[in-house]
Amino acid sequence: MPSSTTIKLNSGHEMPLVGFGLWKVNNDTCADQVYNAIKAGYRCFDGACDYGNEVESGQGVARAIKDGLVKRSDLFLVSKLWNSFHDGPRVEPICKKQLQDWGLDYFDLYIMHFPISLEYVDPSVRYPPGFTDENGNVTPGKASIQETWTAMEKLVEGGLCKSIGISNFRGVLIMDLLRYAKIRPATLQIEHHPYLMQEGLIKYAQDEGIAVTAYSSFGPQSFLELDMQQAKDAPLLLEHPTIKKIAEKHGKTPAQVLLRWATQRNVAVIPKSNNKERLAQNLDVLGFDLKEEDMKEIKGIDRGLRFNDPLNVSAVFRRSFEVGYIADDWIVWRYSAHLGLKYSIALGKLEQDINHVGKASSAPGFVDASTDTANGCCKH
Repeated sequence: MPSSTTIKLNSGHEMPLVGFGLWKVNNDTCADQVYNAIKAGYRCFDGACDYGNEVESGQGVARAIKDGLVKRSDLFLVSKLWNSFHDGPRVEPICKKQLQDWGLDYFDLYIMHFPISLEYVDPSVRYPPGFTDENGNVTPGKASIQETWTAMEKLVEGGLCKSIGISNFRGVLIMDLLRYAKIRPATLQIEHHPYLMQEGLIKYAQDEGIAVTAYSSFGPQSFLELDMQQAKDAPLLLEHPTIKKIAEKHGKTPAQVLLRWATQRNVAVIPKSNNKERLAQNLDVLGFDLKEEDMKEIKGIDRGLRFNDPLNVSAVFRRSFEVGYIADDWIVWRYSAHLGLKYSIALGKLEQDINHVGKASSAPGFVDASTDTANGCCKH
């Protein structure tokens, strides 16, 4: 069991292990949901430009502070930089707009939402911009991750945020970022549930001192309302026989088991609920431990099944980005061996011991880190 309800970030700040996620929270109920969550004991709120509800989130926070439920310093408020604002000169202005929407002076954590640059969209034209334009097209931008990260570092220096982090990054991109980062990412936020465990990526990040936050902890549940066929085809984790059996054994709900499975490994979670009882249950996931045999049983559920994949947005976008994204774990695996590290990163269900690194060179799209040469189409 964690000795604390928080994670100490490499920036020196404390982040709650359990927070409240604001993705897909409706505008008409958002302020009340935030207020009620604070009343229930939540202190971390995970928002983003792309969620389109930052004004309402801020209203809920302001009301809670006005009513004396909390002080600003009691809260850990998170937002994210959207892909359309990755150009260096665009970062600070959009961060200031988001702070204004929230009614804040600073964010506790500001995250690069995706390692993807899209063409700039002026907020007066469309906000939030989304992945596609009004014609359904995706137009990549030209900003590098380094350009964007350097601009985000200046946000810390300017007092606009206390920590900066990354989201939806795979291992090789983290390795590259760490080469030039003056301020290391404090957190990595990823899709993480028993259908998509990403054990190698989590181990690598935590070994580098980067705290991990899981989103979509209940797997397909989060994506059913998006009418995603992949989510419809996957058995609900909340109804999975293994999860239900473990929940009954501990006298907990399946949701509590799924959240504890993460927090027990020091992975933060950000569930949400508009139900008072479930709000309390989701927050109460640090007071019990799963047994070793429970953890092993849950591990057997892993399918390498990813629901939040930007490659599904369009075929053009897929051709632009898929190689670096899909082949990434192969590259990190090879990088790790080349650097003498003790990581064995898996692509899907494929796991090999680091001692057999030579076999990896036969993988499609494999990049040998020692020579920087590509086999296949990884030069895109």
